[in-house]
Amino acid sequence: MQVIVLGSGTSHGVPMIGCACAVCTSADPHNKRTRPSIAVRDGEHVYVVDTAPEFRLQSLAVGLNRVDAVFITHTHADHIFGMDDIRRFNDLTGSEIPVYGSKETLRDIKRIFRYIFTPTPLGGGKPRISLHEAAANMEINGMTFRAIQVMHGEMSILGYRFNDFAYVTDVSSIPQESMEQLKGLDTLIMDAVRYRPHATHFGLYQTLDVIESLKPRQAFITHISHRLEHGIVNRLLPSNVKLAYDGMRVDL
Repeated sequence: MQVIVLGSGTSHGVPMIGCACAVCTSADPHNKRTRPSIAVRDGEHVYVVDTAPEFRLQSLAVGLNRVDAVFITHTHADHIFGMDDIRRFNDLTGSEIPVYGSKETLRDIKRIFRYIFTPTPLGGGKPRISLHEAAANMEINGMTFRAIQVMHGEMSILGYRFNDFAYVTDVSSIPQESMEQLKGLDTLIMDAVRYRPHATHFGLYQTLDVIESLKPRQAFITHISHRLEHGIVNRLLPSNVKLAYDGMRVDL
């Protein structure tokens, strides 16, 4: 089982338009961050969490050639605006692709991508997807999945656990019941948008407190803004925690 970080940036991406800060102008490729998404490869099967606006470019960058299911955390633009590129994976797999999310997420997808669900003449192409409400426990192709509720400001969204790996992005607080569901992890990826807390995201030290409480074997930080420089921050982190970066692969 392998996790591929397709994108590790915040909603603006890094570099951010019109910014000349040290991180946005950095030559270090680790500081080039597209919008947040991951792929989980389990044998021949591949599962994607969120379809960022750069999903096509991310897929090309890591050589992604199949998607068996998509899990959506929530429907902010930086997490879903690459949905149309699913149609290429329909061609590659020859099948409809299931998309999982909360009831609210599925409602928003139907509204935002109305054309997908509206009968149209042949030609041009559009994604062939089926919508499914994510459950507390799911099994697909022999892998166990769990949807875990977390808070994004005042908005309830989903994190996902795949066996002993969990991905929790855009989080500003975690209910105690969800903390219990995140125990016993081998690997955790969680966001920290900057050093200081944010109204809808953990700050770096809040994320480190959660990691210390959950005690995964290793953890990676994603959804990173231009406030965090890759090399500097990595030198500050505990030995089992690192910043994620676009294209990073983690074997589980």
